[in-house]
Amino acid sequence: MSLSGIKTVFMGTPVFALPTLKALVEANADIVAVVTQPDRPKGRGRTISPPPVKEFALEKGLRLFQPQKVREREFIKVLENIAPDLIVVVAFGQILPADLLNIPKIGCVNVHASLLPAYRGAAPINWAIVNGEVETGITTMLMDEGLDTGDMLLVEKVAIGPEDDSELLYGRLAETGGPLLVRTLEGLKDGTVMAVRQDDAAATYAPIIKKEDGIIDWSAEAAQIVNLVRGMRPWPTAQTRLDARGFKVLKSRAAGGSGAPGEVLKVGKDFFEVAAGSGSVEIYELQLEGKKAMKTADFLMGYKLKGGEMLGT
Repeated sequence: MSLSGIKTVFMGTPVFALPTLKALVEANADIVAVVTQPDRPKGRGRTISPPPVKEFALEKGLRLFQPQKVREREFIKVLENIAPDLIVVVAFGQILPADLLNIPKIGCVNVHASLLPAYRGAAPINWAIVNGEVETGITTMLMDEGLDTGDMLLVEKVAIGPEDDSELLYGRLAETGGPLLVRTLEGLKDGTVMAVRQDDAAATYAPIIKKEDGIIDWSAEAAQIVNLVRGMRPWPTAQTRLDARGFKVLKSRAAGGSGAPGEVLKVGKDFFEVAAGSGSVEIYELQLEGKKAMKTADFLMGYKLKGGEMLGT
């Protein structure tokens, strides 16, 4: 089924939003405008860079807007004049006010990276991994003024593998979102998809990630620390200290050793083992402050780590 004839505004910003926008283009959606965040400084050089959605929109010749704040009356008037039937929102990055949500006839449909009502909020992918979930997914929903509280439309589950980090899972969920949105819109068009209220009593939350969320507490269980390492990649990454030097743990594995939390128990050729509150953690890849990421084997060639040394905050 073609999505032509439905005047659609797309709102999204990062790479995560691109597969959904591409899916709309391929489904012949009538995209009358694309709204994305303003260009921002990026990287160590703080070079002003366009969002990925902007680059794609320009490539396809789509009408583009980059408001500083979508709640400003001037921008609301722009959308009122466009008079879309539908607004699609994917990782846009600003809260939409009621005046904007009420513009489209069909409504505002959001693509959210969790199995709602679980993990409402800004960082559902990270926190699902940190909390040891083995399954997540994509939910399409009709937006309201709450934090991911709108009525659900369609859901697709995605497994979380034991080696998955946030970066890998981010990519798989992004690719899942596009086809699911197209099926959602086709179902809304032909009446086969009906909105279902969320169970607010079952809701959990995924707040925005802060740098300090990556600090390793070595008194935690080994599995929890490994999940933190996976869930905090690529940013802010799991962090600890050795001899007053900070370093990031990039790849790790739970093991069965025991000792004082943070104690180096064993130094192998390509890993070293650190005691946790329960069990131990083998570290296979890390990054010292001011250095590039490296395999632990390379680190150990230049740093004579010994059993009994202590890691901590």
